Amino acid sequence: MYTLDTNAVIYYLSGEAKIVELIAEALEGHGIIYVPTVVRLELLSKPDMTEDENATITNFLAECRQVHLDNAIADIAADVRRLYKIKTPDSIIAATALFTGSTLVTRNARDFKKVSNLRTEMV
Repeated sequence: MYTLDTNAVIYYLSGEAKIVELIAEALEGHGIIYVPTVVRLELLSKPDMTEDENATITNFLAECRQVHLDNAIADIAADVRRLYKIKTPDSIIAATALFTGSTLVTRNARDFKKVSNLRTEMV
């Protein structure tokens, strides 16, 4: 089980081999790929996005399990933000991985390595 950070999705969609392989193996093995709604927001709010880019992102997200921000995740995110001083979107992404018991796939080692009990896979 993996939770994807926004940068992981961007690298996947750009065809970067390591992340493509990781996600392909997870999907083929019937693994679960979680995407927090804040990641969806960040991906779909790109300025000057073309219709093709929007469709590519939307199609990929449809293959993943969307995780909505509810009170349980918000409470974990608040703790993460307060304890580790990371930005709100990143605290929500970390909280989603913690809540789902999944490994966070990211390139943002700087912030996420501070969060105890958070498993990460750097791509």
